[in-house]
Amino acid sequence: MRFMIIIKSDEESGPGRAPTQDEFTAMAEFNQQMADAGILLGAEGLLDSGAGARVRLADGIATIIDGPFTEATDLIAGFWLIEAESLEHALEWASQVPSPPDIETNLEVRQVVEVAEVYTEEPDE
Repeated sequence: MRFMIIIKSDEESGPGRAPTQDEFTAMAEFNQQMADAGILLGAEGLLDSGAGARVRLADGIATIIDGPFTEATDLIAGFWLIEAESLEHALEWASQVPSPPDIETNLEVRQVVEVAEVYTEEPDE
């Protein structure tokens, strides 16, 4: 099963805050541990919302909304994509994510939906 560990953005970790060298090193070591365990499929950080945009689709019309976005708790700062045997296994790894001592780190762990789980037969092409 694949899981995404999502790092939630907040006022302390969000807009314009770059990790310190120690934080970057701890994260690189954590990523290497997951790679060595054979579960890491991908890991990326994201630029803050000021460098992004949202696309709203309604009634066949696309509306583009440029960032930054003020709802920091609704934003994603980065993610890991891992292969784990269960949600519990994914949560064990999420519990080991390095977190700066002065900042509360909020993560969300979600299972990636596999096509075979949704469709009993091949989807129409």
